[in-house]
Amino acid sequence: MEGSRLAQEFTKVQELVYELKIAQVMTRDVITVSPATPLREVKEILRTRRISGLPVVRDHELVGIVSIEDIIKALESDAMDATVGEKMTPNPVTLIADESVVQAVNMFSRYNYGRFPVVDRSGALVGIITAGDITRGLLKAIELDYRQDEISRYRASHIFEDIPSDRTTLVLRYEIKARDFARGGEASSRIKKALTRLNVPPKIVRRVAIATYEAEMNIIIHADVGGYLVADIWPERIRLRAVDTGPGIPDIEQAMQPGFSTAPAWIRELGFGAGMGLVNIKHCADEMILESEAGRGTNLEVNFYLQPDARSGRAEERQGGGPG
Repeated sequence: MEGSRLAQEFTKVQELVYELKIAQVMTRDVITVSPATPLREVKEILRTRRISGLPVVRDHELVGIVSIEDIIKALESDAMDATVGEKMTPNPVTLIADESVVQAVNMFSRYNYGRFPVVDRSGALVGIITAGDITRGLLKAIELDYRQDEISRYRASHIFEDIPSDRTTLVLRYEIKARDFARGGEASSRIKKALTRLNVPPKIVRRVAIATYEAEMNIIIHADVGGYLVADIWPERIRLRAVDTGPGIPDIEQAMQPGFSTAPAWIRELGFGAGMGLVNIKHCADEMILESEAGRGTNLEVNFYLQPDARSGRAEERQGGGPG
């Protein structure tokens, strides 16, 4: 299955959206109110703090969220004597601190909310996130990213020159556990860092990072026991392989349709399984080969070419056998 280069270029922001965790960009110093708090008091908090919403907590449990929109409605209906519990939005949609920022972006797009409470895996409130928090976090990460690893990048970029051999291959392998959402994105982040230090062009690093993240999350979501990711790196090509022992894909053509997903409802509730993973991988790749057998698992190979003539060399490898 041949992929095509994107007409648009992947940006540094798109790369970081996949790599950063929500905990890295959220606001941790959260002001909360209780269901018994009068709306007039909430109005004053929002005005003096210049914020637009507050989590509602009862006995350390998140039970709702009250926003400036709720205050406006109360003013319009002359109900400012009411309590927060009477006007709040109960059982709010939350985000999990160790999820990728891309999940937050998806949720903002899906719900069009101004903010989301952030909880840890136990359900405890640990922060709140707005679109502004994401923007500020991305700008800070961009600034830091350009300052770090300069010496390591220079030294690593000479690895293929410093090792005497007819053909040097760097192999990075990562084991991926099923349902391990807390570590989702770790492998893709490490591969991205390695490629950056090897002085791979940033535009290619971004494409590899996004494709690797999507492949990693597919294993976490769909595999029965897990699988592994392998990045084979040559001077002219990067090959990503994602292998799992999951239920397999009965209809690959259908699976490649945008929005199609076999993820169960509880996975979708976590913000995953939107049915865009394989589509995004194909968009990022120069070449994508997907093989799957129902009941036995899936084998995905994605190639990224670093040199103009690498694709023709790859074709020769297939015909006559080669190092790939």
